[in-house]
Amino acid sequence: MITDSFSTASDPIITCEAIMGPQQHIVDTCIVTFSDVIMDSVLDEYHCEPAGRIRTCGSITPLYVLSHSDRCIGVYQSHTGSAMAGSDMIEANWLLGATNFIVFGSCGCLNREKAQGKYILPTAAYRDEGMSYHYAPPADYIPMPNTEKTAQVFEKLGLPYVLGRVWTTDAFYRELRVHMERRKAEGCLAVDMEAAGLQAVCDFHKLNLYYFLMTGDMLDQPQWDIADLGHANHHLDNFQIALEIAQKL
Repeated sequence: MITDSFSTASDPIITCEAIMGPQQHIVDTCIVTFSDVIMDSVLDEYHCEPAGRIRTCGSITPLYVLSHSDRCIGVYQSHTGSAMAGSDMIEANWLLGATNFIVFGSCGCLNREKAQGKYILPTAAYRDEGMSYHYAPPADYIPMPNTEKTAQVFEKLGLPYVLGRVWTTDAFYRELRVHMERRKAEGCLAVDMEAAGLQAVCDFHKLNLYYFLMTGDMLDQPQWDIADLGHANHHLDNFQIALEIAQKL
């Protein structure tokens, strides 16, 4: 069973050092976006120095370092889905040395009454994906311990937010209504594709994850509503929020 995949009794066959050489130590904090629009805006607005590249057989993900308020901060555009986003984070940690990762993106809203028009700061993620079971012992949910620290920045900025569980799944075409109702009944406010996997990776490698989501499409309605999805995916102010969080670390 995939839920029995986690083990610390054996060494990995493939390591970052074997692929990329010695670990680098350039920054301590890295901001991660999934949006090409936001990434292009950052490159236009800030002086960003190339600092490495994550390579796959089909793409190259550049890593950058920008200066903000006398600090150097890493930034990159992640692949989507727990497996790819988690692997990107592991390699970014190796190439940049970052131990704090601030990640933001969009999510599907499961509770319009509680969450519509608000940011969601996840307190735990339901592990309906595969990545987390290789990095954490089996359980339905994985806690996300830095939510309160993230909330302090939202309080300072006066931004609307709500705390609650989220449901992480890579199989967005299999977000069944019966599953949505079960997760909603357990207190999940949203569905996303990365939270559980990223938190498991961070726990395993002793990294810190600061994670916030903007509600986009609505799932708890008779018909799927995607009216706000584009806005949530590419909202430029979210990078400014991430910079505020970085200043607190």
